[in-house]
Amino acid sequence: MPTETTDTGLELTTPEGVPAPNVAGAVETVASHLHPTPSWDLADHPEPTGREEVWRFTPMKRIRPLLRAEVTSDNLTWQTSLPAGVSLTSIDSEQARELAVEAPLDRVSALAAQNAGYAALLDIPAESELSEPVLLTGTGTGGVVSDHMVIRVGAFSKATVILHYKGDVTFAEKLDVRVGDGAKVSIVTLQDWDDTAVHGGQRSVLVGRDAHVKMVTTSLGGDVIRLQEDVRYAGPGGELEQYGLYFVDAGQHIQHRIFVDHNAPQTKSNVDYRGALQGDGAHSVWIGDVLIRKVAEGIETYESNKNLVLTDGCKADSVPNLEIETGEIAGAGHSSTTGRFDDNQLFYLMSRGIPEPEARRLVVHGFFVDIVRRIGVETVEARLMEAVEKELAVVAPTIEQQA
Repeated sequence: MPTETTDTGLELTTPEGVPAPNVAGAVETVASHLHPTPSWDLADHPEPTGREEVWRFTPMKRIRPLLRAEVTSDNLTWQTSLPAGVSLTSIDSEQARELAVEAPLDRVSALAAQNAGYAALLDIPAESELSEPVLLTGTGTGGVVSDHMVIRVGAFSKATVILHYKGDVTFAEKLDVRVGDGAKVSIVTLQDWDDTAVHGGQRSVLVGRDAHVKMVTTSLGGDVIRLQEDVRYAGPGGELEQYGLYFVDAGQHIQHRIFVDHNAPQTKSNVDYRGALQGDGAHSVWIGDVLIRKVAEGIETYESNKNLVLTDGCKADSVPNLEIETGEIAGAGHSSTTGRFDDNQLFYLMSRGIPEPEARRLVVHGFFVDIVRRIGVETVEARLMEAVEKELAVVAPTIEQQA
């Protein structure tokens, strides 16, 4: 049975097989026009104007509170369910920097690390095989909150970590995930905010040698969500499955920026994000960037983004990128599609007596099920499909009117 923990002791010993912490000053500058230079110094991240390439899709007025955030006493209210052996402890800012995968890439994540004051360290011991997921639920109760969390997964362990965010808050996030050699871990995040919440930040993952990482990011709530999600490899043999799901309502802005850095040979990545949009002013942004370095021979990568526009008045920006520095690769590709319903699917369903409005609803349902079923946690899958059903119930009358 999972147990609750209030342990506040500090344990910074690096488990065998977990990549060593960054050495100050040793961070290599990434040769990518979509990946700014990392820095812990806030002065290196001036407030953007919106004309910069990495900010041009962002509604600057609505996200500005995150760009000018100051230290506050507000925090998320956390509920935890931790299987035996897993610990959640507090560490100071210097220790968090040493354990981080990379320094902040933008002003929001730099402020998150600076204003948090301390960080949370979630530690999964080496060779653990968790039969139940690690569940952290953070609830916002208003105000501006800065948060820095480090997740450290020991070598050859098997685990699922679920981060569930809900409530109302202006939330600046810095999340670092270090996955040990040979580990197999799933990281699931649910952005299930109230309609007025604003969420921005940076999530960085380091995949150990021969490790397998599955990441699932779902964004279903909030007024504005802007997340930078970065992955790199600590050695050959690492594999990444990265999936995303978002449902954008009227007036809502959801933006996911993906960066996969193939900096080691014989590594793999498969990225698949899918979103549906409905209502006037609904806006999604997906930027996918894969960098294949000269040393990354024999790698395989594919990135895909699909957007389903349900009503008039929506906008979906989708920009896949491949930056290749070596031709000695097993395969690389990308795709992006944005459109309305598949006429062939609609015809198939209607030819079997299903009314057109219901047929359209089933098409949307199937569009998301393909991603949800890959999570591998039945309770989470059921929760997400329930949320999708609620969204479909809202949009169904509009779909019927436009049919």
